[in-house]
Amino acid sequence: MKKILQVNFKFNRTRPELEQAFLQASQPIANVKGLLWKVWIVNEAEKSAGGIYLFKDEASVEAYLKGDIVARVKSNNSDFVAKVFDIVPEPTKITHGPVD
Repeated sequence: MKKILQVNFKFNRTRPELEQAFLQASQPIANVKGLLWKVWIVNEAEKSAGGIYLFKDEASVEAYLKGDIVARVKSNNSDFVAKVFDIVPEPTKITHGPVD
């Protein structure tokens, strides 16, 4: 079953510095086994950023959370929070959720 991962963390960089870090991380994250897509998110006013990910299964999410990419994010940012969610299929289809 596909899984949604929500990651949030506080950052202490400027917005351009953060976006540059996102660009540098984008290809390695795109190559993560089992990742179907990621949406990058930022709330500059709250100095909060992160992502919404779709993984093909729970094993892929767990491997990602235990891997080097997440370890680097945790070491460079405070208040790292990761939450894994199941998808509720029928209402998601009705509201055009890109999870098929």
